[in-house]
Amino acid sequence: MRGIFSQLIVGILLFLPSPWSDAANKIALHALFKDKAILMVDGARRVLAKGQTSPEGVKLLGTDTQAEEAEIEFNGKREVLKLGVVIAGFTQSNKGSVTLWAEPSGHYFADGWINGVAVRFMVDTGATAIAMNSRVAKRIGLDYKKIGRRGFANTASGIVRTYNLKLNSVKVGGITLYNVDAGVIEGNFPVEVLLGMSFLGRLDIRRDGQKMELIQKY
Repeated sequence: MRGIFSQLIVGILLFLPSPWSDAANKIALHALFKDKAILMVDGARRVLAKGQTSPEGVKLLGTDTQAEEAEIEFNGKREVLKLGVVIAGFTQSNKGSVTLWAEPSGHYFADGWINGVAVRFMVDTGATAIAMNSRVAKRIGLDYKKIGRRGFANTASGIVRTYNLKLNSVKVGGITLYNVDAGVIEGNFPVEVLLGMSFLGRLDIRRDGQKMELIQKY
């Protein structure tokens, strides 16, 4: 299915990197500080402050230098890491899912959250990434002009400024993904937030008539 803004979003977001995998096979605590930790995630060194999330979706919840441990969250599961101890196969035991039904227009809509703020999504497999207008971005609290990578797009109203960035978290039904690519378009369009492939590409999508089921892969 391709939404009415697909060609626009594809044109401005094709250069975005591929989504990170949701699976982290090995996580280890390499070094520990007050409210900061250095983790090794599948061999990649990640320096995280309290509250930050790695590209793989590992969030640092807190540190305890006396106990030499750090609390993390990954795919909705919390775990305590000890210095020098490696956790293997740290994946979510239950797969999140959500079932959507097509509107008379043929589009699928879903209520969800971006960075903890409620939004209305329109499913669009033709969009490379999640896309929203600047008014929605401001309501969510995204400082997109500061953190976003600038670009331009041709629209029916002329050339508009765009900003490409990563969202800390995106939740639809029982599915929560972290560090999701997104684009902000100056102006009032698209009206709904487009749920593009930076989110959908990390799920299993099953269609049965007017029913669409989204299932978390890991």
